[in-house]
Amino acid sequence: MGRKLPPFAAVRAFEATARHLSVKSAADELCLTPSAVSHQIKTLEGFLDTRLFERSGNRIALTLTGETYAGKLTHLLDSMSQETETARAAARPLRVLSTPGFAARWLVPRLPRLKFARDLRLRVSNGAPSLDFGLNDADVVIQWSDAPTPGLLVEPLIASSRYPVISPVLRERLNVRRPKDLLRVTLFYDETDDAWPEWFAAAGLAGASLPPGPTYPNCELSTTMVEQHQGVALAYDAVVRGTILSGRLQRLFDVSTLPMSIYSIAVPERHAGDCRVTDFRRWLRAEAEAEGVRPCHLTRAAE
Repeated sequence: MGRKLPPFAAVRAFEATARHLSVKSAADELCLTPSAVSHQIKTLEGFLDTRLFERSGNRIALTLTGETYAGKLTHLLDSMSQETETARAAARPLRVLSTPGFAARWLVPRLPRLKFARDLRLRVSNGAPSLDFGLNDADVVIQWSDAPTPGLLVEPLIASSRYPVISPVLRERLNVRRPKDLLRVTLFYDETDDAWPEWFAAAGLAGASLPPGPTYPNCELSTTMVEQHQGVALAYDAVVRGTILSGRLQRLFDVSTLPMSIYSIAVPERHAGDCRVTDFRRWLRAEAEAEGVRPCHLTRAAE
């Protein structure tokens, strides 16, 4: 049997008027004229064959039937709105914003293993990814910092040590064989968190006078320059493993800096329960754990 439902426009007009107890306020909310709202309410009263409002001059009050019906309609419309938003979210791509290095050297090579990769839209930022989810058009941000941020769920994702990397061509050309040899080549420096002094100290060359070299705002730029045989960068192990396996880069020496947390996942707290966001976060964690690059104290963290 078919459902005997009232006109939806009439339901919306009545429910809005019942919430505001004002035809004018309902009209403003629905972008209608007050007369159009009144007409819709009369249509619904005719459909139900009962009065929903008591009218006294310019004032209105709900009848007992109207009050009961309005309460149920508000619940139903709220539920419909939530379900509609869920369906809309499932129909659009999962929007991920990240740093260039994370996207190029870590995320993109692994995407074929993500079941819903074709439903993901990836963007990279020129600088630090914006955490203003009202403006950044993202559902998930992969960022460099893991500092707590009000209103966001921030979860450290990857920890890594660092070591020098060089192209095979440049290594052969410059005959780099010992840590001391790096003091005569072009080194690339990071604008933030540069760790060359720490690495040289670990290599037994504390206080050495470091050679000049360009400073880059992110590790992806310096790593790309290394691939172009222009110098040596201090790379993050978790980020360049794949590039080393491909043969485009070589690790120099068996000396590393202490591991540090480098990437984290940030999502708005209000969206943390979204099933696709949850699945994506779980997949990222699984990939990091499989490679042993999750921060140690989080490898057993539950959802």
